Amino acid sequence: MAPRTIAVIAFDGISPFQLSIPCGIFGEERSAAGVPRFEVRVCGLQAGPLSTSNGFAIVAPYGLEGLEGADTVIVPSWLGPDAPPPEALLAALRAARARGACLVGLCLGAFVLAAAGLLDGRPATTHWLCTQEFARRYPRIRVSPEVLYVDDGDVLTSAGVAAGIDCCLHLLRRWCGAEVANRVARRMVVPPHRQGGQAQYIELPLPGRVEGERLAAVIDWARQHLDHPLGLDRLAEEARMSRRTFTRRFRQATGTTVTDWLRHERLALAQRLLEGSDLPVEIIAARAGFGSAVSLRQQFREVFRVSPSAYRREFRGLTGG
Repeated sequence: MAPRTIAVIAFDGISPFQLSIPCGIFGEERSAAGVPRFEVRVCGLQAGPLSTSNGFAIVAPYGLEGLEGADTVIVPSWLGPDAPPPEALLAALRAARARGACLVGLCLGAFVLAAAGLLDGRPATTHWLCTQEFARRYPRIRVSPEVLYVDDGDVLTSAGVAAGIDCCLHLLRRWCGAEVANRVARRMVVPPHRQGGQAQYIELPLPGRVEGERLAAVIDWARQHLDHPLGLDRLAEEARMSRRTFTRRFRQATGTTVTDWLRHERLALAQRLLEGSDLPVEIIAARAGFGSAVSLRQQFREVFRVSPSAYRREFRGLTGG
């Protein structure tokens, strides 16, 4: 199978850190980790040297012609909400979308996709400081101001810098499976998967060292006991906190509710079992804590828009398994 080709847009004044996010996740050689190889093309408006926001120069090996034939095009940032993207870039993005490429706008890169008209009628997000301006300037976009990233199938957008990592790991998970994405995340020492619907701003660190350590231990414990009946009261008891205190601390730590977190963790476990085992769906449902195969199928289809069995077939077809 030919490697997936990913074109990453660079420009004068780009943040090298933001450029490094897709390049680091998809461009590094990680054969030992079992990660498929990607062909990553860094594309400027023209090939050649570019300035960065940190005072040193980089070289873009490709101009906009590098977008031709790319399976995915990522705009990792932009100069600012008020900086108009050049028409040549907008035309290249429209052409890429027209031929079926997946487009990704990280942070202010969402403004570039919006300027090209590629987000009209779609849900999207950007950095929380700019979501009001984003919504004002592009009223046809369904702006989600608080989430980490939005996956609308063939077009994805994310919030600020760290959320760009989450979005790229989400893509890696979608293409290569949970285990591959987890391996890459562990090497980067970042969370393996944060839900796109989590809040952009999470209050960290937790107030009080003892409470923070206790909550972290309970979260780890819950991940090891997903096949048990779990809920707010059970976890609060395990943490030796009141229901109210645990609810507040949990949201501060994870950016989501206990119910949504448990659902995500159980679905993620089901994904891993579907990808890496031949266990029947009924057994996977029990191990992931869904209680019944019917419940697993219902929630899996609701979130992933596909049945567990179809997901297993599609995943193994994509990976050659």
